[in-house]
Amino acid sequence: MNKINDIFKDKNLKLTPQRYAIYKFLKSVKTHPSAEMIYNELKQDYPTMSLATVYKTLKTLIELNLVQELNVGEDNFRYDANVDIHPHIICLNCGKVDDIENTNFDNLKKDVLSYTDYDVLSYKLYFYGICSECKKGR
Repeated sequence: MNKINDIFKDKNLKLTPQRYAIYKFLKSVKTHPSAEMIYNELKQDYPTMSLATVYKTLKTLIELNLVQELNVGEDNFRYDANVDIHPHIICLNCGKVDDIENTNFDNLKKDVLSYTDYDVLSYKLYFYGICSECKKGR
């Protein structure tokens, strides 16, 4: 967590307890929560923190490349503290979002480069399906 201290210091930003708590929470979960989910999880420990503070903090964390924003098509965004390029899979039934780990999409990137003259700087890849809990009828 020293990384966040250094980054905030380098950018002359104040690392408030609320900002630290939001980042620490995102680092501790793999559920890709929405801003509202983060707010609901932390409001008991930080009763003066508003939903607006969560949104502003998330915007700052994204700008500092500490968090990535995921548009999973449910009219709000989800957040992930793993900023490495990796695909996600979304359950079309319950909205659960999971990382797809240990995959390599370098060949896909090479294929894309062979069809365009763009310099590919980044990409996001989403898969959609039904999670195991929904398949069981929970």
